[in-house]
Amino acid sequence: MSIEIANESGVNVDEASIVSAARFALDKMEVSPLAELSILLVTLEVMEDLHERWMDLPGPTDVMAFPMDELDSSRRPDAPDASPALLGDIVLCPAFAKDQAKTAGHALMDELHLLTTHGVLHLLGYDHAEPAEEREMFGLQKRILGEFQAAVAALNKRDAQRSADDRLLGTAGLDAAPADEPPA
Repeated sequence: MSIEIANESGVNVDEASIVSAARFALDKMEVSPLAELSILLVTLEVMEDLHERWMDLPGPTDVMAFPMDELDSSRRPDAPDASPALLGDIVLCPAFAKDQAKTAGHALMDELHLLTTHGVLHLLGYDHAEPAEEREMFGLQKRILGEFQAAVAALNKRDAQRSADDRLLGTAGLDAAPADEPPA
């Protein structure tokens, strides 16, 4: 799966983590590993322009998704004959998301993971204009984010344990011998 990311927002964020959230969501939605996605992080001004131009709504927003038009009938995983292709673009505005994260009581990266997942679902044809659509989309979003957070926590726990084990082995003199030194 090819995921391109460009940060033109002026906000320093963990871009690899955003890509990981997108890849996780796409994997959970069983999107072809040959699919391509672009993620762009922009300033408030750029997002405001996009929001007004494409949605005819005033002011900036947190996330916008621009699916490729020719994929409309094959985007959802339950649609027939899904084919690998360019899914589209997700545009995130970290400056806007920062205020939302503060209001929600979580970190900016948590908000960006949520918005990335939200954008992926939009690219796959999900929407939240009607109550039933909103329940479906937000239910998927919540499940995917929960699983992503659990996977990240498990990975962090494993890495911390490995680091602690390496320190203990080093203190006991049981760490690996340097490559140029034969074992004793």
